[in-house]
Amino acid sequence: MTDILRQHAEQQFAEELHELSQADTRTRPPSWKLSPWAVALYLLGGTLPNKFVVSPKYIGSTRLIEIAIATLATDRALLLIGVPGTAKSWVSEHLSAAIAGDSTLLVQGTAGTGEEAIRYGWNYARLLADGPSQQALVPSPIMRAMQHGQLARVEELTRIPSDVQDSLITILSEKTLPIPELNSEVQATKGFNVIATANNRDRGVNELSSALKRRLNTVVLPTPSSIDEEVDIVQRRVESLGRALELPAEAPALEEIRRIVTVFRELRDGKTSDGKTKLKQPTGTMSTAEAISVVTNGLSLAAHFGDGRMRANDVAAGLVGAVVKDPVQDRVVWLEYLETVVKERNGWKDLYRACREVSE
Repeated sequence: MTDILRQHAEQQFAEELHELSQADTRTRPPSWKLSPWAVALYLLGGTLPNKFVVSPKYIGSTRLIEIAIATLATDRALLLIGVPGTAKSWVSEHLSAAIAGDSTLLVQGTAGTGEEAIRYGWNYARLLADGPSQQALVPSPIMRAMQHGQLARVEELTRIPSDVQDSLITILSEKTLPIPELNSEVQATKGFNVIATANNRDRGVNELSSALKRRLNTVVLPTPSSIDEEVDIVQRRVESLGRALELPAEAPALEEIRRIVTVFRELRDGKTSDGKTKLKQPTGTMSTAEAISVVTNGLSLAAHFGDGRMRANDVAAGLVGAVVKDPVQDRVVWLEYLETVVKERNGWKDLYRACREVSE
């Protein structure tokens, strides 16, 4: 096993990318490692002519992934938008790995992200000693992507201050990054593009300007359409994380995962799965990513403080923590759900008792 806690997508799935490259005979856009068809196969999974099986990285609409890939084959940047936990960053990383072979050219958006993270910065020791020079310049991930014809990723674009966001406009429209201090510029090499992600819930934090919106093709990633789809996503990611973390525990039973996903979906939708009972909704998003976290945490508890088999008491604390973000409002919502739904559901008594114990 590797000692790296989390490998980049191009490292973790290097064998799949190699097999796809060998089998891919279709036309590739400039600087692309794979054709659009092979990129889609890498993201969505399938079987190659030599019977090699490519695992799915995204479970959902095929057409959405095709639209995203087609956008990146043009001169338009891509914006992946959706509520938390809809695999925006996951899709962004794997698109970069398949298309450019490098998913590390990343700008992480925060309230403190400055313009130098998008354009360039300076090595101030050299700047003070020698003045502005090419050697004193510190290129941003986006500048490096422009120079080498690769994909740059901008995570959580709406968390970045609006004036900093707009520094992308010249890059996206002119494919040029001016460096006025050196009286020069960096022109984008063929293959360069940008994948940005944004959170629906954060749209009001730093709204994108109209000028920036016009330079982005937007793809909305929805929450999983069915419980079976969401259970499949959670199961696959938990198995992958369990291997990476080397947890000495049994793979969680599908029934236990289904119960957790059911709780998340019902609270997220504001009604029970049969549609007969309306429910109050918590303030949190109840995303698929959080469901994965609850199951993984339960697996760790079972491995290190149990017999290796995940049970209701292993997931109860994580489940309560995922729901109760607001200690007043969400607690009321959670306790009502426990008493009216979980307590009355056949086969859920153990989950009710475990959650009730933690909620006291």
